[in-house]
Amino acid sequence: MEEAILQLKQLVNAILPLPEEDWLDFEQLWQPFSAKRKELITVAGAAERYLYFVVEGVQRVYYFDDEGREATLVFTYPPSFGGVLDAMLLKKPSKYCYETLTASKFLRASYIEVEALMKQRISISNMMLLGLSAATAGLLERLVEVQSFSSEQKFRKLLQRSPHILQLVPHKYLANYLGIDATNFSKLMNSVRL
Repeated sequence: MEEAILQLKQLVNAILPLPEEDWLDFEQLWQPFSAKRKELITVAGAAERYLYFVVEGVQRVYYFDDEGREATLVFTYPPSFGGVLDAMLLKKPSKYCYETLTASKFLRASYIEVEALMKQRISISNMMLLGLSAATAGLLERLVEVQSFSSEQKFRKLLQRSPHILQLVPHKYLANYLGIDATNFSKLMNSVRL
């Protein structure tokens, strides 16, 4: 757990370094948690009670519609925060599922405790706000890609942003994430060179 806490501190410092006293209080909120491959951590319709920090493994957040179609929205992998953030922040049932694609290890913190600490420590509140702002900016950029880019442009952008993703995530999920047919994804894999 000590190594995981160090990784968490590095990510927090990359967002906004905390005064040592605030970091020590924040650090105390986190507990180890693990999940098997293909395990649903958050189910659509359930509350998201935790903020996760990914230590090992790959996960995805996806939407499952009434016609049985899936839409992969985001992948999480070390070192990053995870969970269904909108459900956690708004305290509403999740519209999305958070699933492990591989066996995964996390640190997790109860959002009730995180929120209470944010009210006491302005630096923690500011760090969380900056982190959420960066996540929102990334989602808006992705929305532009989904609505405006060709399949090849989306594929190239994904590889520019996360060149290692082809080794982490099964290709069927990447194709779904990009909104392209699995056959077209295979063709892009064989033809696109960066």
